[in-house]
Amino acid sequence: MKAHITLLLILSLLLSCSRKKPSVADRINYDKGYDYLEASKKDSAFKYLNKAKDDFIQKGYPSYAGNCLVLMGIIQCDAGDYYGAQETALSAIKFLNKKKDSRDLASNYNNLGISCQKLKDYKRAAEIYNQASMYAQDSVERFTLLNNMAVSYVYLRDYDKAINIYNSILSSSNIDKGSIIFAKVYDNLAFAKFQQNPKYNAEYELNKALHIRENIKDTDGLNASFSHLTEYFENRDPIKALFYAKKMFKTASANNSPDDKLEALQKIIQLEKPENIKTAFKQYQNLKDSLETARNKSKSQFALERYDSEKFKRENVEKDNSILKLLIGVVILIVAIIFIVIGYRRRQLKLKQEKEIEIKNTQLKMSKKVHDVVANGIYQVMTKIENQEDFDRDKALDELEFVYEKSRDISYDKIGEEKEFSKVISELIASFNNETVKTFTAGNSPAIWDPVSAAVKEEVYQMIRELMVNMKKHSHASHVAVKFEKINNRVDIQYKDNGIGISGDLIYKNGLRNTASRIETINGTITFETKIEKGLKVNLSFPAS
Repeated sequence: MKAHITLLLILSLLLSCSRKKPSVADRINYDKGYDYLEASKKDSAFKYLNKAKDDFIQKGYPSYAGNCLVLMGIIQCDAGDYYGAQETALSAIKFLNKKKDSRDLASNYNNLGISCQKLKDYKRAAEIYNQASMYAQDSVERFTLLNNMAVSYVYLRDYDKAINIYNSILSSSNIDKGSIIFAKVYDNLAFAKFQQNPKYNAEYELNKALHIRENIKDTDGLNASFSHLTEYFENRDPIKALFYAKKMFKTASANNSPDDKLEALQKIIQLEKPENIKTAFKQYQNLKDSLETARNKSKSQFALERYDSEKFKRENVEKDNSILKLLIGVVILIVAIIFIVIGYRRRQLKLKQEKEIEIKNTQLKMSKKVHDVVANGIYQVMTKIENQEDFDRDKALDELEFVYEKSRDISYDKIGEEKEFSKVISELIASFNNETVKTFTAGNSPAIWDPVSAAVKEEVYQMIRELMVNMKKHSHASHVAVKFEKINNRVDIQYKDNGIGISGDLIYKNGLRNTASRIETINGTITFETKIEKGLKVNLSFPAS
């Protein structure tokens, strides 16, 4: 990350030569922030760069404002405030010109990619690195951004894509084989091949990259080499792996790189003998705690700096817009009142319509009840009288009195609650049995009706009675069979007679229309088969529960 900051400082100097320059007075805060950044006092640098950004926006220097935001985003990323870094980097884009500020854009997108990578959003990081490479001004910068993109593909385990990118860089005629970027790409390529195939012998290539870095004194790169060599030898030669882990810790300590120290300590703890890990573990815990504390402190300070700046601007905007907000509020209130009035009227109309529908449904229900209780009841009594050889006047009167009582209070009849429902159904069908009509019942066991609710039983009772009454009135049948089955939590009822059937298209009389309506009420189906040789077949099916 130190190299990252140094590169940006160099870029900022180059950019200042090509941009419209602000006066010395206009850039006081910018110069202070720049000086603090060079001195690695990043908290103070952030504070003054934030002030400079506001100065440049106010005085019409958008490119300098964008540069401030780019540097602020890098400081946040370096301090572990990755979400804050993303927010700042995205804010910078709108101030930067694609043609004049391409270097800043490349650095900004690179930092945005680093933040995404740190947050493990590797796919997004790869896309952003690719976008950053479009703004690269020289081959080294472009190779660096492509290398970062390839690292994201390694994290995504898309090794083929990563290896292709590394090979394209190394095969370029513009790359110096003794440079930092060559060593970085060569090392990463070897490590990617090893990760793709753990049996791959990457020792020579990893050591070659290490020797190049030692020769050019690339201390940041040395840590990467030691990290890769540690992982490479972890299962091959644990002693070598521990050696490189300790080298990494020593180099990271000399570079004052806490993240690399933390990683090195993790590797040492994994590789060291159990009796020797106590010291390393204590160092790891202390470093981790202090690093988290420092980063949380920086995050808080960055947030406060941005908050104070935005608060001042926000207060001014709120004052300027107070009258506008009041007017908007009045307009919203008027519109709300209009909608409330319209809504109230629509609601009243809807309630009126619902009431009318309810009345119609009640009338239809009452009509069905009259048909079920009175008409079918009386017809059932007539059938019994017709089928009895010895007319029992008192019994007939009792039956009629029952129908009369039911007609006085046409409400929901709880069929089958006082008597077992299968017996009620059997008796209903048997009541139509006489010398000319023989009725048969099959499968009407009590177990079929156990899960069926009282309301459904009532509808079933009325449907069967309607079919039997229809048979008596119209079919001239001599044999009637009703079969009951329960399959997959559904009750199937099959009615069949040998009467004259229904000629042509099915015409719903009142009773059959009620039957179709009832079966829909209980989420069932009804089918009429009229194409059999003689008679009528009706299939009823509905859920048992």
